[in-house]
Amino acid sequence: MKKAKKLALGFAGATALILIWVIASEVVNASLILPRLADVMQAIGKLSASSALAKAISGTFLRVLEAFTLSLVIGSLTGILSGLHESIEFFLSPFLTAIRATPVLALILVLMFWMPSSQVPVISAFLMAYPVMHTSLHTGIRLTDKDLLEMAQLFRVPKAPMFFLLRLPSALGHFLSGAKNSLGLCWKVVVAGEVISQPQFALGTKLQEARLSLETPEVFAWVFITVLLCGMSEYLLSYASQSFSAGGWSTHHEPV
Repeated sequence: MKKAKKLALGFAGATALILIWVIASEVVNASLILPRLADVMQAIGKLSASSALAKAISGTFLRVLEAFTLSLVIGSLTGILSGLHESIEFFLSPFLTAIRATPVLALILVLMFWMPSSQVPVISAFLMAYPVMHTSLHTGIRLTDKDLLEMAQLFRVPKAPMFFLLRLPSALGHFLSGAKNSLGLCWKVVVAGEVISQPQFALGTKLQEARLSLETPEVFAWVFITVLLCGMSEYLLSYASQSFSAGGWSTHHEPV
């Protein structure tokens, strides 16, 4: 019943959003400012029939996957280490603060001086998503049940079993939550980086080309495709993580 209610509310919200769009486009009555839903659907149909769509999706997807994997691996590693050792936490603190304080646009523009256009979105997305994964794992490790840790120390349990049987399961919920947030952030930053750096095959590049040619329905079509892909990837990750949690470790911490 809960799933059915969630689906019904989600459908109602999507329907309301579409109705607002339809009404607003009729009131504005200017396709250059706000195109009609039918025009956007027609633009999506044209894009679907061309090879440019598949190339743009594949290019952006590979960049998102690369950035997400880097943030997942490196963020988890440093998050676990800083959770176990305060000295590492203090050492990384200035670096993390600098990343969080740097605007995405400024970071992209600086990276364009140093690397090819195809890698600018990847590194930008990695740097934005990395602190999310780092903080999630750091928090998960630190929130391990103190009573269990004291009991393990009392019985002189070796550090390796204590880590794998107590600390790591405790951090699992935080890891899954951080992974979901990092994935959505990677999609947003990668596409933003593509809009500016203009790699050959990219959703962001196509967005910018449509904007420069004043093809507003096509701009909305590319935005719709990007949002759909991001939503689908987040849903698949959530489904996989829930299946993993149900079939493997359990956690008392925050769900994804």
